[in-house]
Amino acid sequence: MSEPFRTLVLLRHGKSAYPPDCADHDRPLAQRGIREAGLAGDWLRAHAPRIDAVLCSTATRTRQTLECTRVDAPVHFADRLYDATPGTVIDVINGVTHHFDADISTLLVIGHEPAISRVALGLADGSNTTAAQRISEKFPTSAMAVLRTGVSWDALALQGAALVAFHVPR
Repeated sequence: MSEPFRTLVLLRHGKSAYPPDCADHDRPLAQRGIREAGLAGDWLRAHAPRIDAVLCSTATRTRQTLECTRVDAPVHFADRLYDATPGTVIDVINGVTHHFDADISTLLVIGHEPAISRVALGLADGSNTTAAQRISEKFPTSAMAVLRTGVSWDALALQGAALVAFHVPR
């Protein structure tokens, strides 16, 4: 039986390095990014211990962020999440059940700015103005916005979720 609420965690990738002659899509995490992505994983295990599925951009830094979090859940790598608009990110979330067999109560999405912060603010119903203000000021690398909704993933739309937390692991 499905849980009455679904939890969405939007995670920005860890701090990336800028090696010379490296395409943006292929940039790896910097040492700080590795450390902070690990801290993000620690926070997730303490606050969202059961992640049912992960949608992750195909960029190297997002894949490495996922690896550093040590989240153990089925993963779909979505090229559409790289350099995505907020509408595209929501569309990918709306289609999540096409990629996984199990019921998904908690979904982790690992992506990029500025889309991740815009999705968090766009989906938020306005009930947590403090967290929304922090997100609008800056959504740092490895930061996470946690939203909760009572609708199915395919019905999630603007202002359709409560923003319950914003965490920056440092």
